[in-house]
Amino acid sequence: MVEVKFVVNDPKSGKTYQKTLEDNPFVNKKVGDQVSGSDIGLEGYELQIRGGSDKSGCPIRKDMPGFGKKKALLSSGPCVKGLKKGKRIRKTVVGNIINEDIVQLNLKVIKEGSQKLEDIMPKKEEVKAAA
Repeated sequence: MVEVKFVVNDPKSGKTYQKTLEDNPFVNKKVGDQVSGSDIGLEGYELQIRGGSDKSGCPIRKDMPGFGKKKALLSSGPCVKGLKKGKRIRKTVVGNIINEDIVQLNLKVIKEGSQKLEDIMPKKEEVKAAA
């Protein structure tokens, strides 16, 4: 099975934390749903699914129903940057239901738990090569 990266954003501090797990506990949930943080080891936290991407890098769109890849004709919103007025572009996007192909999920903290995110997910120390 593919590893899933959970990118947790704390809007109060403005910091983002990353956690990697072997399986995805949020399969069959939709973008915008509120989920329990205890599923990924964040006891007491309440999280909201905000987006993500699948194994080939296609982004999830909240307004695209179903799951799997789809070719959509888009003029604005996520996945579309800098188009002139009236211009549209066809992009491959993923539907808003989480499935096994999703390798990254973006989560937003709605309710905090008793421990701080900094304590639960410490920052990894970078190893610098000796020159």
